[in-house]
Amino acid sequence: MNRRHLLRSGAAFGALFAVPTVRAVSRAEDWIGKSKWELETPALCVDLDKLERNLTAVHTRLKGTGIGVRPHVKTHKCPALARMQMKAGAVGVCAAKLSEAETMLENGVPEVLMTGVNVTRGKILRAMELRRKHPGFIQAVDNEVMAADLQDAARALGVVADVVVDMEVFKRSGVPVGMPALRLAQQVDKSPNLKFRGILAYDGPSQHIKGHAARKAQTLQALAPVVETREQMVAAGLNLEIFSGAGTGTYDMMDGVPGFTDVQVGSYLFMDCQYLEIGGAGNDLVYEDFAPSLTVLATIINANHPSETLVTDAGSKALTLNQPPARVIGEPGFEYSARSDEYGMITVGGATREYRVGEVLEVIVPHCDPVVNLYDVLFGIRGDKVESVLPILGRGKSQ
Repeated sequence: MNRRHLLRSGAAFGALFAVPTVRAVSRAEDWIGKSKWELETPALCVDLDKLERNLTAVHTRLKGTGIGVRPHVKTHKCPALARMQMKAGAVGVCAAKLSEAETMLENGVPEVLMTGVNVTRGKILRAMELRRKHPGFIQAVDNEVMAADLQDAARALGVVADVVVDMEVFKRSGVPVGMPALRLAQQVDKSPNLKFRGILAYDGPSQHIKGHAARKAQTLQALAPVVETREQMVAAGLNLEIFSGAGTGTYDMMDGVPGFTDVQVGSYLFMDCQYLEIGGAGNDLVYEDFAPSLTVLATIINANHPSETLVTDAGSKALTLNQPPARVIGEPGFEYSARSDEYGMITVGGATREYRVGEVLEVIVPHCDPVVNLYDVLFGIRGDKVESVLPILGRGKSQ
């Protein structure tokens, strides 16, 4: 029986529970082979066909540019997906937090670049211990005191740590461009237990500028001071094998940035409502480079006013952000609000049919990164069947 079409009638439910072979599913793995419409909701799902197309599309687009792909695992927090990205041709992956980097390296991902910085003694020692166990770990630095602390910790543990300098593009993180960045890079380069590998420069504000041309113009303008500083580093004889940055919104415009080596795309794998709104090179209204593969299934739990509102079991604890609102697949006239903790509220408009309690809706999430962090597993779906269950081992890894 397809739960999506189950009506909450006495006969229907009586028939369901009268079947002696029906058993409660206690393990996520037990859902494999079942219809996705039978999953207990809210359920986090990924369309494997779309995900695989997204996985290869970024490499196809960048082929011949000399720019590599270094995906950001903060989006999916799943070592199995990170390994898929490496197999597809990624030069490595990025992690935002030390605990994310630990999770990836300890679960078969060979190279992780940590884009955030560690400033406390405890985290610096953890980072150096991770480097000792995993030579594929690269860490970032954005101030001279931290660089000195990294050197002391690396010497104490008897390791040589790979380090990149995080450059400030907007006022959030990174060392200011120009002489401060050059001095920091030279300090790292001269430290006997640190190896200077290059620079990071992430331009966050440009990612969601609407319109491809406007986004490109803003990106090139924002990175111009970074490029100038990089040229100063090269002139000073420094090693610049890494110049990493960009994201899903700007991945296809970095061949215009001299010396750029790889893009830190994250959301491209899943997509979400935020990115769908920004437009791409071929369509300024909808971003079509990558398909929205990540969805949440939500069950209608109240339909007392079916022509006006529907209530689901997927509120902010299932979808996090409410702006832009989630989109109900197949019902463009529905307005979905996740402002309530436990309940999703739908304002019904232009419905294709009448909906009843017990039916399941599929929604595209507002912003994929925080949504993934709410779930223990990701259900891999192919042809409406659960093909795999992917543990989100990095869930809650925020340290």
